[in-house]
Amino acid sequence: MPHYLRILIVLADGEHARFVREREDNALYTDVVLNSSEAHKRASDLGSDHPGASFHSDSTARHAIAPEHDLHDLAKERFARHVAHQINGAAKAETFDELVIAAPVHALQAIRAALDSAASGRIIGTVVKDLVKTPDHELLPHLGDWVRPVERARR
Repeated sequence: MPHYLRILIVLADGEHARFVREREDNALYTDVVLNSSEAHKRASDLGSDHPGASFHSDSTARHAIAPEHDLHDLAKERFARHVAHQINGAAKAETFDELVIAAPVHALQAIRAALDSAASGRIIGTVVKDLVKTPDHELLPHLGDWVRPVERARR
């Protein structure tokens, strides 16, 4: 019997992630689901909702300083780093041989930036698309370049 490499498919966006694997018949199944605890919080719950203030040197008037970063964007970056941390742990535990990541551009870039060399060296492909809500049985058309077709048992 041929030895197939174990593939891990990570589907992610800024708020959710799924780790998808292959069964013995090559059918895909979701193994792990991650959800951001900050995904649906209001900005005021993520941090200060009031911008800072500054004095002008020639006046006593104060002027608001716009925040440099959107708090929701920062929460999405933290979640992407968390997803990468989970992938790094799986690579260290050697639970997969090949890695495919499917995510929108911002999430894909953030995840790849946080991967260590053991995990990033196993990447065989990326898909710039949000597939998080795509059911397992509908993933094959999107991932056909890396996943073998399902082998149904004959009766």
